[in-house]
Amino acid sequence: MAATQGASGDQTSSVRHRNFPSKDGVQAGDEQEEGFRIKKKLTVIDGVLLNVGMMIGSGIFISPKGVLENAGSVGLSLIIWFICGICSLLGALVMSELGTSIKKFGGDFIYIYEAFGPLPGFLNLWISIVVLKPTTQAIVLLVCADYIVYPLFSECNISPELPKRLVALAALLFLTFLNCIATKWTVRLTNVLSNTKLLATAIIIGTGLYYLGTGHTDSFKNGFANSTNSVGNIALAMYSGLWAYSGWSSLNMVAEEMKNIKRNLPLAIIIAVTLVTVIYLLTITAYFSVLSPQELLRADAVAVTFGDATLGVMSWIIPIFVALSTLGTANVSIFTGGRTYFSAAREGQLPGVFAMIHVTKRSPLLAIVTNTLLACIMIQINEISTLVNYFSFVEWLVILVCVIGSMWLRFKRPDIDRPIKLPLVIPIVFSLFALFLVVVPFYAEPLVSLTGLAVTLSGVPVYLLGQFYLKRKPKLMVKALGNLTWFCQVFLQVMPTDHTP
Repeated sequence: MAATQGASGDQTSSVRHRNFPSKDGVQAGDEQEEGFRIKKKLTVIDGVLLNVGMMIGSGIFISPKGVLENAGSVGLSLIIWFICGICSLLGALVMSELGTSIKKFGGDFIYIYEAFGPLPGFLNLWISIVVLKPTTQAIVLLVCADYIVYPLFSECNISPELPKRLVALAALLFLTFLNCIATKWTVRLTNVLSNTKLLATAIIIGTGLYYLGTGHTDSFKNGFANSTNSVGNIALAMYSGLWAYSGWSSLNMVAEEMKNIKRNLPLAIIIAVTLVTVIYLLTITAYFSVLSPQELLRADAVAVTFGDATLGVMSWIIPIFVALSTLGTANVSIFTGGRTYFSAAREGQLPGVFAMIHVTKRSPLLAIVTNTLLACIMIQINEISTLVNYFSFVEWLVILVCVIGSMWLRFKRPDIDRPIKLPLVIPIVFSLFALFLVVVPFYAEPLVSLTGLAVTLSGVPVYLLGQFYLKRKPKLMVKALGNLTWFCQVFLQVMPTDHTP
């Protein structure tokens, strides 16, 4: 951990100069580059669909009731959904500045690392790869499996828990295999599943507009009755809404694979967040055109209840769309998660072997496989959703640190080429919003927030162990890392890249 470039160097020096023909060619806005590296292949459309694929997961189909429950009224809940979209757009603009200035894999990790140094960068990496990424993948795949398995066991008296977990594991292994052997097909699958999500929301929106047009407006009468005046409840409602929007910075994690990054990265992020905001507002309006607030609050899966009430014999398509939606989200998470390991290893924060890629597939094989092994463990944990609640605080703390880092880098490294330089008011406003979402839950539920913070800080001794290795290089650790590097190069057919951004 925390720097093993030297350890893997002796094992890999003999293969650094092997000739693996590769030429990426010239892309608009990029210099011509040759060599052994991960290729630039993502277009604006790919970027939009990747971000949409991560943002539209199970949230909008299953749990919009969290916003209504805490907001107290239809009118205030719609306003909160809109505010969450605007805040996500502000965050996306800040990430666009960072992504076009620091053109590396890693997203949050690499920005915190560049702004504040190795230890803060490693703590972000620790909480991301050990808990947040694999836990997110486990949750969405368990939801996917639930919608596949439950209909088969709906008339049985046995619990489908074991089949559900087996289906989730099968889906995880399939997506991992695809990410390892065919990045092009991974992107194509992301595009297909993202379009499926758009089709699902289009069906819901179209049905809702029809109901509105035929006079079903009861939910909107006295729309602000029973609105909450509690700051804590508003914060919780925004957490529920922002969870559905989460993923707006996913494209930054794969920045190096964007063609013409200076133009395409910000364009794709802004289009995706704006599109999702409009879709969410129309979808929530459609729900309220069919379901009363009381019916929505009683529904465990709002989209399924909506389909049962409106689609008749075709209501079965909604569970299928939810399953495909969550599968797409897991696919994007695996795709971006592997690049985080890759970026961290290249900066010396993980063993250097994680920065190696397959000699023909050009995928960070070991990084993807390790991410999958952790997700496999998470799938076996009962009540895994409870675990995520502990880290909502940490996620927004990370976002806050990133935004502060974007402002700090303007003073620390004014020489960086910044194709996008936002007015300072935008990161300031967004940082105040992120600070609100950190402070209020910390005040309301200090035990939950302190638990998340404690797990984050548990990465400190791991970091110190890596620093000890760097200084002392104990023979046992050097030999172990050397053997790991040898094993991966021989059996996984990976080798170091010859390109550093």
